[in-house]
Amino acid sequence: MERIMKYTMPPFLFLIILGVCLLPSCHQRKIRSDTVTSGIAQMAVDESFAPIIEAGINVFESLNPDAAIIPVYTSGQNAYNLLMEDSIRLLIGTRLLTDQEQAVIKERKQRVRSQKIAIDGIALVTHKQNKDTLLTINQIRDIVSGKTESWKQINPDSPLDSLTVVFDTPSSSMVRHIQDSLCNKLPFGKNVKALSSDSSSVDITRVNSHGKVIEYVASHPNALGFVGLNWIANPVDTTNLSFIDNVNIVAVSSVTQATPNNSHKPYPYQLALELAHRESPLEFPTGGYPLIRDIYIIITDASGGLPSGFFNFIAGDRGQRIILKSGILPANRPIRLIQRTENPKIHN
Repeated sequence: MERIMKYTMPPFLFLIILGVCLLPSCHQRKIRSDTVTSGIAQMAVDESFAPIIEAGINVFESLNPDAAIIPVYTSGQNAYNLLMEDSIRLLIGTRLLTDQEQAVIKERKQRVRSQKIAIDGIALVTHKQNKDTLLTINQIRDIVSGKTESWKQINPDSPLDSLTVVFDTPSSSMVRHIQDSLCNKLPFGKNVKALSSDSSSVDITRVNSHGKVIEYVASHPNALGFVGLNWIANPVDTTNLSFIDNVNIVAVSSVTQATPNNSHKPYPYQLALELAHRESPLEFPTGGYPLIRDIYIIITDASGGLPSGFFNFIAGDRGQRIILKSGILPANRPIRLIQRTENPKIHN
């Protein structure tokens, strides 16, 4: 009968061999499969900026055929929630991270990089039949706070009476900005409503909340809507000096009495004038369109991957050109402001 010899491996030797066998697989899990120009990456985007980012993604992917950027268009607050949950590591939003949020990122051993990429204008739209197209900042504050509930309070000769204010969603960055900048964080009046509910994701192929605001205003003469500037830009006007024509675009004044001379519409050059006024009030004393806000791109992903590639692209020259073409003001592209003097004197 053949002897069967049994060999018992010492436990320490078994652990060493097992460790050697698992080492390559552990090492492979740490190797990234994407690069700055290839792979797949998700990005959380405040839906206010969907048209701009959609254009940027299309150009980036056409230049890099092996890259796929998957945007999650959602409310401003949810975009930041996704970043804090580490579900997504690239974000387009309207504010920098708070100290508390940065501390959470730091605890995860991640590094935050942020870059301002654009200056947006918050546009006010009214029905085509509404002839009151000049408003002051004080009047807008009274409207959204509920102090002003009728167009006749603004203009006694107006044929319109009750005034309805419409926003995109209850927790949108638009609502937050107006509450913080105009209303000292106080609640809105009863005449203010949101047309869409907050959601974790938005299908950009459908009419989204900003589109609904424009549609609502176009069909309700007594409505006043708040939308992002890129939603009203005329897509066929390369000069960025006109808007869509199915609604009126309100001109806004920073002084107490609005006139055609001191009220401005949200053209890109008016955003630049307002920015210049805030930075150098002595050189630019009058300012421009006052309802502006910053747009940031924020990344918590390690360098070398596709999120970094898109971050660098949208903050770089080509991405800034796309932003300028979309009708808003790029943050990292020089803008020349030339002051013109009426009836200049002719020297002999």
